Parts: sequence; structure tokens; C-alpha cells
Amino acid sequence: MLLFWRHGYDATSISLLTEGMGIGAPSLYAAFGDKRALFKEALDRYMSSYGSFMVRSLQDEPDPRAAIENLLLGAAAMFTGGEHPPGCMIITAATNCGPDSAAVEKRLRTIRAGTVRAFEEKIASGGRSLPKGSSAHSLALFFSATLQGMSAQARDGATREELEAIVRAAVGAWPA
Repeated sequence: MLLFWRHGYDATSISLLTEGMGIGAPSLYAAFGDKRALFKEALDRYMSSYGSFMVRSLQDEPDPRAAIENLLLGAAAMFTGGEHPPGCMIITAATNCGPDSAAVEKRLRTIRAGTVRAFEEKIASGGRSLPKGSSAHSLALFFSATLQGMSAQARDGATREELEAIVRAAVGAWPA
């Protein structure tokens, strides 16, 4: 998981995986079948561990604005945690995939689209109608883009404090 997270799907070679896992290629293929199947397992592990804060943030806080803010603050902490690569594996693992990795790219795109839907559902659940000219979908896209930008900033070395400043600015854009 950490290798895919650090290098991305295409740049993580079988030799890098076997070296990192301390096994030979035959053992990797016997255990996982192929690199794509191993990536799927790594992605599932990421979502159930490092990425799980996102689901909790949206479920645990009834107020949509506070839920999105908590999620983004959680992302600021997770994206800059020193015990793993910076940023978000789901956002960065297929940034530069070639045509042979279209299925991986599609899977990650589907997960990211699910995040937009989850944001939209949470925003729409607020009970209050949004001001004229704004929509739950537009806000969901905005906060998803904010999350993706925060991941890129973390990969470029942004600190938690800098990402939290982005969160404050983004949440300040919530329509009154």
C-alpha cells in the first residue's frame, strides 16, 4: 500500500513491490495473481484504515457544514502525517497512468465520484435550503476539488497548518 501511495500505480514495479514486501515475484503472483489485484487489496486496506476518517466525518456530524469542515481538517492531519506518504492515495495513485492501467484509473475515478456524491448527499441533508444560485452539487464539487488540491499541496510539502488555512478559507465560502 505504501509503495503504491508513494509512487503511484504505474511507477510501482513488480521488482519494487517484491523488494518492499521481502518476497520473490513467484510468491507475489501466487498470493495476489497480478499487480492489479495486489493494488485492489492495497486500495481496500487504504480505504479501511487511512481513508476511513472521511466516512466517519460525514456520518458522525449531523450538520453538513461542520461535517465537511471536520472531514477537511481530518484530511489536513492525515495528508501530512509523517508515518506514511503525503497526500491521498486515491487522489494520486493514478495521476500518470498509461493506457494499460485504464481499469485502475477508472476504479479510482469511481471512488472519487463517490466522494462527490457523499458530499452532495450530506450537504442536501441539511434541512435548510441553500441560497438561490447555489446547489448541493456545486458545493460538493467545490469541496471535492478542495480535498484534491489539499492532497497535491501535501505532496508538494505543505504543512498541516497550511492545509488547515485552506480548510478555513474553503469553509468560509459556504453560502449564507
